Amino acid sequence: METPKTETLRGSITSVGFASGDRFVIGDWPKSPIGAFADLMWAKPDGSRVLLGESEVSEYVTAVYPFNETFDHKVVTATNGRNYSVRSGTLELELTFGAVLFGLPPRPRWFTATVENWFSRRLLAVDTYGTSPTGVLEWYQTRTVRRIVAGTAIFNGTNLGSLTHVRRPLNFGFTDPPRWPTKVGLKVTLRRN
Repeated sequence: METPKTETLRGSITSVGFASGDRFVIGDWPKSPIGAFADLMWAKPDGSRVLLGESEVSEYVTAVYPFNETFDHKVVTATNGRNYSVRSGTLELELTFGAVLFGLPPRPRWFTATVENWFSRRLLAVDTYGTSPTGVLEWYQTRTVRRIVAGTAIFNGTNLGSLTHVRRPLNFGFTDPPRWPTKVGLKVTLRRN
């Protein structure tokens, strides 16, 4: 019998919403099985789910999450610690982070799947353990959390409006991000059958 393959990504997930109804989830992964990369998941107001990323990135991400459309656009991120910019095609996001709200030490996956998942679901309505729509088992182990205190998004020269809470559901995976605009530093473990 073949042993399930386990993969680890380390980096951050930044989630934001705007008055237009557009919601974005940016994965910024300095360490992953395919090297450093960034991807951008876009939940449009009509409910469609779009992925922006280069072809190798798209292939990797769509093996875990399904999308209505994928675009072969490099996602470029930059930060100076407080300000975070994201560029992909004609989409530009400029975000400002607040202080770190809290940090958590490393812990075992069984703890994330049980105790942490129970508390996270009740306090934040966020799951830390589950199975993706494509059948990949996932553990999300948060290390740091920062609120996003300001932000703009421009697509094809049009401003998408003021920063808002992240309207749910986004329908990318087994859970949604926090409702408020947030950057979460984390370790993600994937187990494929």
